[in-house]
Amino acid sequence: MTEMPAASNETRERINTDQPHTARIWNYWLGGKDNYEVDQAAGDQIRTLHPGIGDYARADRLFLGRAVRYLAGECGIRQFLDIGTGLPTADNTHEVAQRVAPESRIVYVDNDPIVLAHAQALLTSTQEGRTAYLDEDLRNVDTILEQAAKTLDLSKPVALILLGVVIFIEDDAEAYTIVRRLMNRLAAGSYLVLSHTITRPDMPDVDSAVAFWNQHGTPKLTQRTPEKVTGFFDGLELLEPGVVSCNRWRPDDGGADMAAEVAMFGGVGRKA
Repeated sequence: MTEMPAASNETRERINTDQPHTARIWNYWLGGKDNYEVDQAAGDQIRTLHPGIGDYARADRLFLGRAVRYLAGECGIRQFLDIGTGLPTADNTHEVAQRVAPESRIVYVDNDPIVLAHAQALLTSTQEGRTAYLDEDLRNVDTILEQAAKTLDLSKPVALILLGVVIFIEDDAEAYTIVRRLMNRLAAGSYLVLSHTITRPDMPDVDSAVAFWNQHGTPKLTQRTPEKVTGFFDGLELLEPGVVSCNRWRPDDGGADMAAEVAMFGGVGRKA
């Protein structure tokens, strides 16, 4: 069963095709078709500054798949709250989870009109499970949880997925508070899956690419050190191997994707 808000004319009018957008560039790097020439031009320019940046998108997507498969398969999680969904591509959260457990329930949350315009057609559920989509901002914690509770049972464990979304919260204190508030409202045995673009002295070209983006694109990005990214898991049991390059979190291909780090780090933590 799938519950999606209709993409209204007002929603479509919110879509700005004159300025590059992160969701569409991400889609372009993943080989998708939901992007425009302005996004392709910006994506190519960013790749010129940092040739490996397209690998972030792929590493992040593969990290999502491995984490969801692990949580659904090994941990028995049947509920997922995916905030900052981004444009639907291959192997979305519900597809991965419901392949393992068809009865899984997933709530997607995003406030991007581009995502909303595509979600209704592309984010469909199995008959046994349930998928819903909320048009909400990450900062609106109370509203998100109130609406998510119509699909999810928040008295039972939930996997909270925040991939590449807290990078849009510039203030560290606010970003940490948002994540803590979300996790505090979830039941014991819930999990946090989080990824974040990092800054590190040995990756200066990443800083240049982000600076270019923040000058020309929307929304603006905030990088954090690996240590600050790890801070989002304070109070949780951080699963091995900790917060690492996304392509090095439990690779399931014999380690073939571990050749080089990408500046997108991620981890999974459990609430006791």
